[in-house]
Amino acid sequence: MRPGMIGSVRTALRYLGGTVLVSVLIVAGVVIGILRTARVDDRSPADAIVVLGAAQYDGKPSPVLQARLDHAAELYRAGVAPRIVTIGGGQSGDVTTEGDAGRDYLAGIGIGDSALESVGVGDDTLASMRAARDDLAARDWNSVVLVTDPWHAARARLIADDLGLTTQVSAVRQGPSVREGVETRYVTRETLGILFYLLTGGSSGAGSTVV
Repeated sequence: MRPGMIGSVRTALRYLGGTVLVSVLIVAGVVIGILRTARVDDRSPADAIVVLGAAQYDGKPSPVLQARLDHAAELYRAGVAPRIVTIGGGQSGDVTTEGDAGRDYLAGIGIGDSALESVGVGDDTLASMRAARDDLAARDWNSVVLVTDPWHAARARLIADDLGLTTQVSAVRQGPSVREGVETRYVTRETLGILFYLLTGGSSGAGSTVV
């Protein structure tokens, strides 16, 4: 191989190696962010507690959603915020939305109607948070506590921050999303979701439930 060609190959390999290294560092940074946020339980006072949607079945919250709702009720009763906003739309054929199912569940466990607000719009985190942001802004509620699964919290907070909300996180500590053996799948999915969002500004289509 001629010296000039060898030099070109070396240069190309250096560029390739640099690109791979940067990519690895970016992915590692995202994973670390997910794991750090998963441990956050910020109970500072806020205008509203926002519960991220998950599956519901004819108005009955799935175990994942119920765990989020129970955690939100705990925060409300502890005085973290004077209201709870449940968000999330419905799938084709659903008789209700994730937001409405969440609101009805909370009312059923003793949270007063005046403290509950539902935003039943959006079939993914980004769309639901956009709809919630508009509803919150109309009521002049700016600071929120996001309640969701530990591994989903980083992506939810990233989106909420980008939408201009003053955001803190209180991730659930019980339920299917914290069962032994699910962490790797959740973190992998959320890493891909965050990278897609950072690259495109759009939703990756990643759902809220792995288990």
